[in-house]
Amino acid sequence: MNKSCKYDLEERLLVYSANIIRLVEKLPNTRSGNHIAGQLLRSGTSPYPNHGEAQAAESQNDFIHKLKISLKELRETKRWLRLINYLEMIKSCDYVHNLLNETEELIKIFVASIKTAERNK
Repeated sequence: MNKSCKYDLEERLLVYSANIIRLVEKLPNTRSGNHIAGQLLRSGTSPYPNHGEAQAAESQNDFIHKLKISLKELRETKRWLRLINYLEMIKSCDYVHNLLNETEELIKIFVASIKTAERNK
């Protein structure tokens, strides 16, 4: 990331959700493709609004809880992405690999944020 660019997790989660939606639209219109698409759409777009919920938390415990929901959804998304990659469900493997890498980075960010919030309780 460019040092002159302000780090904005909200914007990063917005772009991530949009990329998940784009991937879902590329999945095959089959029974398995539709099932995975629905699951991925739910879990992959959930961290963005849950991050917003965390920002409006009523307490430190509520804040941590909302962050943990985002983390849980990111971990689920990682599993769906791995399955899509394993089954070679789309032609552009780079797209899935890039999303997997971003998912890993976001997981690390949320783990660190949760640890910091718990330490500061």
